[in-house]
Amino acid sequence: MLRLPLAPAHSCDRRRFLIAGGLATAIGALPAWARQGEGIRHNPFTLGVASGDPEPDNVLLWTRLTPPLAGLGETDAPALPPLKLRWELAHDEGFTQPVDRGEAMALPQWGHAVHVQVNGLAPDRWYYYRFLLGDAASTTGRCRTAPAPHAKASRLRLAYASCQRWEHGYYAAWAQVAQDAPDMVLFLGDYIYEYATPPLTVGLARTQPLRTALNLGDYRDRYALHKSDPQLQAAHAACNWAVIWDDHEVENDYAGDSGRGDPARFLARRMAAWQAFYENMPLRASALQRSFQGLSLYRDLRWGQLARLHLLDGRQYRSLQACRTPGQADAGAILPQECPQIDDPARSFLGWEQEHWLSRQLQGDGRGKARAPIWSVLAQTTLFSARRYPSGKQSTDSWDGYPAARQRLVQQIAHSAPRNSVLLGGDIHQNYVCAVPLQAHQAPDKANPVIASEFCGTSISSRSGTTQAKVDAVAAHNPQLLFARCEERGYGLAEITPQRWSTELRAVANPLRADSRIYTLAKFTVEDRHPGPQRA
Repeated sequence: MLRLPLAPAHSCDRRRFLIAGGLATAIGALPAWARQGEGIRHNPFTLGVASGDPEPDNVLLWTRLTPPLAGLGETDAPALPPLKLRWELAHDEGFTQPVDRGEAMALPQWGHAVHVQVNGLAPDRWYYYRFLLGDAASTTGRCRTAPAPHAKASRLRLAYASCQRWEHGYYAAWAQVAQDAPDMVLFLGDYIYEYATPPLTVGLARTQPLRTALNLGDYRDRYALHKSDPQLQAAHAACNWAVIWDDHEVENDYAGDSGRGDPARFLARRMAAWQAFYENMPLRASALQRSFQGLSLYRDLRWGQLARLHLLDGRQYRSLQACRTPGQADAGAILPQECPQIDDPARSFLGWEQEHWLSRQLQGDGRGKARAPIWSVLAQTTLFSARRYPSGKQSTDSWDGYPAARQRLVQQIAHSAPRNSVLLGGDIHQNYVCAVPLQAHQAPDKANPVIASEFCGTSISSRSGTTQAKVDAVAAHNPQLLFARCEERGYGLAEITPQRWSTELRAVANPLRADSRIYTLAKFTVEDRHPGPQRA
C-alpha cells in the first residue's frame, strides 16, 4: 500500500518549494508549549476534508489541522506540533465495512496538511473516509474511483466552478452542489483572493480580518478563512475535486515569472503562494515531483471511454500580457492596432511545453484512435472564444490577448478531430456559452464551421464588475457568443452521456444570503457528433 503523506523538511520536494531559484520561505520556530509536546485542547479538523482526482484504482485523501480559527491572522497565534493522524476508508458511512486504514504525519513545515493516497481499490466505486486524532474526528467524506480505462461508462455528472471572493458573497452555491451529488467537481481557479477587505464595506456580504497575502503564513491563513466556510466544506466532502489555479491564488493578473513591483519579492511571494496551494488542495505528490521550480498542474483524467479531461495551467508558463510594462499592472484591454505585439506568434498562453503536451493528448483523442473518448474536454481558466468589445478593444489577460496561441489550439483540435470537443472556463465572473469555429476570431458560418463547444462559467461569489447592457452590446458584436449573462453568481452542472452533453447554468438568487435558493438560469445541450451548443 503506497501512502503519500507530505514530504519531510529535508526532502528534495521540500527544497523544490523553498530553495528553488535561491529563494527560501522562512518558517517561524514552534512555540515552547508545542516543542514540549503539550496536547491540543480543541478539534483541529477545522477545515474539513477533501478527495482529489479520481483514478480507477486509488483515491487521494486530504485534510489540514489548524489551531483555533479565532486567532486567524494574528502573528502570535499558537502553533501546533507535529501530529500523527489516523485515517480510515470504508464501504459505508458508519465504517462497519472497512477497506483500509493507516497513519500519516501532519508536519508544521507543510502547514499540518496531509495527503494520503490509498491504492489497490476497485474501479467505479464510492467509498467513505475520515481522519482521527485522539478523540477528535473529522467530517466524513465521500469519494470514488473512476471507471476502468476500457469501461463503457454511461454517465459522468460534473460540476464546474471558479472565483469565490469571500467578501462578495456567501457560498450557497456550494451547498446546492453537495445536494446535486456530482461524481466530480472541477474547480477552475481563484479559490482564494489575495486582497484585504476593502475600506468601503457597503454592499459586501461579509468582511475578514486578514491583510493582503504576501508570505506563506498569509496564504495559509487565507485558505483557512475560505475553507472554514461550512457550505464549501460540504461540497468538498460530497465528492472528488480536480483543481487548477488562476491568478488570485498569487496576485491579480500575474503571468509566469512576472508580477508587480520588485521581481525578487514577487518570486518569493509566488513561491509561498504555490506552496500554500499544494498544502490546501487534494493534489497528489506527482504535482511536486514533475516540476523543479513549482507545481505541475496540467494533467489528464479519464472516465472510462466516455470522457477524457485535460486540465490546463494558464498562469505558470504564459508569456507576459501584450504591451504590459514589467513590474506594472496589466492594461486590461487594448486596441490591437496600438499594440502589434498582441499578434506575435511567439507568445504563448500555455507555454510551449504544455502546448506540445496538449497537442499529443488531442492526437490520442482523435477519431479512430484506440480507446479514444467520446468527449474530449479542455478544462482551463478563462474565456476561450473571441470577444471583441464594441470599441474595438480586446482583453489582454484572456485568450483574446493571445490570439495566435488560441488559433494554434483550434487548429490542433481540428487536425486531431476528437469525436466531440468541449472547453470549460471561468475567471470572468460571467456566463458565456459559445460556438468555437475553425477560424476562432471570425464569426462561424458555412465557410467557417463550428468544431467545438464552450461553457465559461460565472463565479461562485465574485462580482462581475460590468452591466448586462454592456454584455448585450458585446454579444451583438460577436455571433459566436450564443449566451452571455453577467448578473448571476453560481456554477455549471454537466450531465455527460454517450449521446449528449447537457449543461445547466445554476444561479444564486441572492449572493448576500447564505441560505439563498438556487435556480436554473438556462440549459444547453451538445449532441454527439454535432459540435456547437443548442438551447434546451
